[in-house]
Amino acid sequence: MGCGRNLESTSTVAGITTGRCICDVVRAIKDIQDAVVENDCPVCPTNCFLEPLGGLVSPSRHQADTRVFMLLTKEGTPFKAFFRDNDYHDCDCFSVFFRVEDVFDGCCATLRVLEPLDRHNHEVNLLDECGTKLKLSQICKVRNFRPSDSCITVDLNCFCGIECVADVFLGVCE
Repeated sequence: MGCGRNLESTSTVAGITTGRCICDVVRAIKDIQDAVVENDCPVCPTNCFLEPLGGLVSPSRHQADTRVFMLLTKEGTPFKAFFRDNDYHDCDCFSVFFRVEDVFDGCCATLRVLEPLDRHNHEVNLLDECGTKLKLSQICKVRNFRPSDSCITVDLNCFCGIECVADVFLGVCE
């Protein structure tokens, strides 16, 4: 059981029968990133299943190779992960933004941690003044992302929500 759901229950999404909602969404994001195809009429501009990559949030067709997303814990708070920051003069090395790199063994995934940036491409520190907790108001300042060299492997069954944030071009090698 995860998040109060019975894993025995199933649903059908794109011909796949499963009971793991977050797994299905992350798999779909991975497939969409891998496909990168053209389509001019998005139905819902913030749906994680929206194809093609590049249409999330803004219907304009710009080059994109990543669907940025956040995972939510059973408490409804964003899941955060550490990343190695190349700027050694600060300590803003936690992020709630991810890019899926791989999905395997049913419901495990390797996620690249994305560094949060403001509209001027300056780092955004998501932690409070003590550096111990997320400061949720800081998330609103994030407009851009930079790939870090840090990846995390997670069990997607441990999350209760996923929120797709943006489609962006990060130039991540496949």
